[in-house]
Amino acid sequence: MSDPPLAPGPWVPDESPETLLVTGFEVVRSEVERIVAAAGGALRTVPDIIEAAPFWDAAAAVLVGSDIRELPPRRRAPAVLVGLNGDGDSLWHLAAAIGAERVAVLPDASSWLADYLSRSRAPEAGGLVLGITGGCGGAGATTAAVWIAQAAARPGARVLLIDGDPWGGGLELALAAEDSPGLRWPDFAEASGSIDPGQLSEALPEAGGFSFLSWPGSRDRPAGVDSTAVAGVLDAARRGYELVVLDIGRGRESLRTFAWDCDRIIVVAPARLRAAVASARLLQELPPVETALVIRGKPGAGLDGPLIAASVGLPLHGIMPEIRGATAATELGRLLETGQQRNVRRFTAEVLDLSGGDR
Repeated sequence: MSDPPLAPGPWVPDESPETLLVTGFEVVRSEVERIVAAAGGALRTVPDIIEAAPFWDAAAAVLVGSDIRELPPRRRAPAVLVGLNGDGDSLWHLAAAIGAERVAVLPDASSWLADYLSRSRAPEAGGLVLGITGGCGGAGATTAAVWIAQAAARPGARVLLIDGDPWGGGLELALAAEDSPGLRWPDFAEASGSIDPGQLSEALPEAGGFSFLSWPGSRDRPAGVDSTAVAGVLDAARRGYELVVLDIGRGRESLRTFAWDCDRIIVVAPARLRAAVASARLLQELPPVETALVIRGKPGAGLDGPLIAASVGLPLHGIMPEIRGATAATELGRLLETGQQRNVRRFTAEVLDLSGGDR
């Protein structure tokens, strides 16, 4: 007697890598099904980790619903944690706990997720997104971001410096580039869907040999740009530049909007005890990506560097020099001039080498 025929499984187009969704939430399942169908992809949905394990490693992308609290052993981290508007802060804490690369809050992030899944089926080479944030207020993260972008662009690399703090006063002022023609963040307020990398590059202003995208350096209240528009800009930036330096800021919204798109993050902190304590607290808000510490201080700070880094819980990535008049240079828009100094060049060369400067 012959064996009974096997029950048919979910239909998957030939030679089309599928997206795996792991969730028991019906609302999340139906939302993602609609998004994947619109993107022309194939979706396999399973309710829990046990059923997901056989398909996990072969999937083009792995999406995990906010009801999933554990991962199969020895599997790669999920690409996206998918939740709903009502999930609140718990969604971000869960994403950090399970090592998710991105967070998609539906239905607001539907367009972004569709674009993300389309690219995951045919990935193209992209640049490195390096985030810079201060471990405490006044740490010098913006100064470090400008110097690193300037140094990376010096040999001819395509570099974009992005201002991630709408309340920071406008990075363009530190560059003395507020009159440079080109788009600023409010110009992307109505952006939706995919952005062409070439058009983005042509539309942005330049200073110091690199492109930049800044919040306006004016007294006006900055116009809001939603997270979906920001995600579209960052995706285009990654595809259009070899290095994207992201001055993240320290506000919770800035961290959630920008830090989760970074491949690596550098935390800048003065060589002081309170700064070390504040930096250690900040780590709880950062995504699970490779993160290192840069200490700002005089030459003697290098002696305390490993001790401070150990207290924060991060590897030491370099000592950022204290430059006489750096604060005034920032206020007067002369930060690029200070970036030409020999000790600054030595610092940025070290950071770029450790951050994958070969890319």
